[in-house]
Amino acid sequence: MVGIIMGSDSDLPIMQEAIDILESFDIKIEVDIVSAHRTPEKLVEYSKNAHKRGIKVIIAGAGGAAHLPGMVASMSPLPIIGVPVKSRNSIDGWDSVLSILQMPGGVPVATVALDGAKNAGILAAQIIGASDELILNKIIAYKEELKLKVNQASERVRK
Repeated sequence: MVGIIMGSDSDLPIMQEAIDILESFDIKIEVDIVSAHRTPEKLVEYSKNAHKRGIKVIIAGAGGAAHLPGMVASMSPLPIIGVPVKSRNSIDGWDSVLSILQMPGGVPVATVALDGAKNAGILAAQIIGASDELILNKIIAYKEELKLKVNQASERVRK
């Protein structure tokens, strides 16, 4: 249901957080490397056809110039969540953040924080949960667990 793509395998340690959280919600995923600059034909094929394979949301992570999320969004009818990745050739990640965040009108990309793949996974699950009650209930339970952890930490601190 969720496609997770990245510009290179060096992005996998960051993108693994999206994989892990989606798997914890029992959401089917497909993971691949699709480079906007090195495999443009694959980018076009993936972008235009992911919905035909049952993908509902695409998470695209990229560093440096970070064109992957925006290029996918320009060709796909699906919601795209961009994950800016602080890569070795990055300018402290700002180049990636701005490349993904500053999209022109008509080509939206939901953008999470630098290296924020976990939040991208949660957002993808929430998008799916808007029309899938089973996933919605898992999101509700996850958020309750977050609240419980904060309350437990609060109790420990106040003692």
